[in-house]
Amino acid sequence: MRKLIVGTFLTLDGVMQAPGGPEEDDSDGFTLGGWSVNYWDDKMAQVMGESMSSRFDLLLGRKTYDIFAAYWPNASEEAGGKPLNDATKYVVSRGHPTLDWKESVLIEGDAAEGIAALKSGDGPELQVHGSGNLIQTLMRHNLVDEYRLWIFPVVIGSGKRLFSDGTIPAGLKLVDSTVSTTGVVIGIYEPAGEIVTGSFALDPP
Repeated sequence: MRKLIVGTFLTLDGVMQAPGGPEEDDSDGFTLGGWSVNYWDDKMAQVMGESMSSRFDLLLGRKTYDIFAAYWPNASEEAGGKPLNDATKYVVSRGHPTLDWKESVLIEGDAAEGIAALKSGDGPELQVHGSGNLIQTLMRHNLVDEYRLWIFPVVIGSGKRLFSDGTIPAGLKLVDSTVSTTGVVIGIYEPAGEIVTGSFALDPP
């Protein structure tokens, strides 16, 4: 069984849209693309490097695939391109795009069924980056084994959110965390089953 890991940059109010630049995703009039860039530091680079130090494959939505494919094939090893270029890229798309980036595979048919079958086979962990619409499908079908959430000290107010309306309620367990010098909280969470509710009200005498 392969482990499926969602890695996402988030604002403090939960927005994941276009963290890396204005050109990433300006849909619905989003004008604050690139909100994560000025928070980057050596600690964050170290954590990112560690997450990519072991072999992995990528699971990407079409839009994120196009962004990655336009940049990483031409990036040097020093810029971190080698592990991404060497990974098998599994792409979820409603269409039949031409996938020119080497080691790219289209998941055809029902996405959830295809990903479940992919997880059940042999191979390295599957990392999901960006791919907001795909992540919603993964969460609805209980396919996520781990969340690596990079929470930035900035609020935006509107935009595509990781945990949007309609998210299935669930508990999470924090298994590791670190904080960058710029205040970015990097937390690793695992699903922890249903939410257990309670009350702080005192029992009557």
